[in-house]
Amino acid sequence: MTELIIYSILLLAALGHAVFASKMYKQVNTDKGLTFKQKNDWKLKALVFPGFFWFAYQKEKKQRNL
Repeated sequence: MTELIIYSILLLAALGHAVFASKMYKQVNTDKGLTFKQKNDWKLKALVFPGFFWFAYQKEKKQRNL
């Protein structure tokens, strides 16, 4: 029973990671203010740590718009 709970938590974490990474990937891909290299850098970061880099991307995007 403990294994089932652990596997369920891991599955939910993996699904959440995938959904959040795809959301960030899509937003970065549609951003016209980024160069090709910058888009690729943010996409790679989105695949590794999407939760952490989401806030860094939003902060950088806000600074670009000022």
